[in-house]
Amino acid sequence: MKLFRQLSAIFLLAACFAAFDAAVWNAVTKRFINYASEDMQAKSIELDEYLPFDENSKIAVTESSLTLSGDLPVVDGAAALYPVFSAFVNAVYPKESVSFDGKDFASDSKLRFSNTRGAYKAIADGTADIVFCAQPSAEQLAYAEKQGVELELIPIGCEAFVFIMNKDNPVDSLTVEQVRGLYAGDFRSWSEVGGDNYPVDTVTRNAGSGSQTAMLSFMDGREMKKSPFGFLGRSIGYSFRYYVSDLAENGKIKMLSLNGVCPDKENVSNGSYPIVSNFYAVCRKDDTNPNVRIFIDWILSEEGQDIVDKSGYVRLRGAPAG
Repeated sequence: MKLFRQLSAIFLLAACFAAFDAAVWNAVTKRFINYASEDMQAKSIELDEYLPFDENSKIAVTESSLTLSGDLPVVDGAAALYPVFSAFVNAVYPKESVSFDGKDFASDSKLRFSNTRGAYKAIADGTADIVFCAQPSAEQLAYAEKQGVELELIPIGCEAFVFIMNKDNPVDSLTVEQVRGLYAGDFRSWSEVGGDNYPVDTVTRNAGSGSQTAMLSFMDGREMKKSPFGFLGRSIGYSFRYYVSDLAENGKIKMLSLNGVCPDKENVSNGSYPIVSNFYAVCRKDDTNPNVRIFIDWILSEEGQDIVDKSGYVRLRGAPAG
């Protein structure tokens, strides 16, 4: 009988430890594990799904009156814009100018992808001629200045900066100031902004990424403060509309309305959504390659803006429509 009680106590203790481990796993550990493929972890987007000159590609394919030849500009850019600048290359570059080995672009390829931080470094170092990105961070501008490079940012389209959360969060709309308050630590519980009684978990992005630079601008000088108990509650994060729209359509997450306005394409286009910014073709002001300007002028034309639109982004206001 005594042995039975001892064994029962041991099994009960083991069960308690197992339950504790499971709770920690569900509440903490699994939130920090990236289940994406190795390519996704490294590149943030599956490159081979949006390749130019590939009949199975998801890019917008259109006819172009321009065909570039001679000294072709090396193109790079951000993950959120890769589908559109790949479509630009598909429209006006020769097929042999792009080389992809199944995982990455070759060193001699005119189309490359190193994401926002890598792209701004490439344009400053002279290894890229045009990069497609959101506005650079202060550090990226300082690096270009250190390299003796003056950047020129030419707006080529519009995009919404959006806040995202789990579809089960009952909060659907907040004001701009409420979102700033969440990230500044003014509100620690979702119940303070009309939600349920869960801690607020504010998720941030890597320094130098396009979305993190946009978030710092959105905060307008306010410091972001993360709750130490936020991981036990409901999360809120941020990105650009195009980058998360498929996930929202699939019901995995939802995009938050701001000031009562949903961040759909129509509201981005008409300016009613409160956080709309341009994305840019960025080049060096002293670049003497004539194809750089020819290419950018074409992007601003009706044909180029149609690609912006058909790729799921928003054409520049006042830009020619097809």
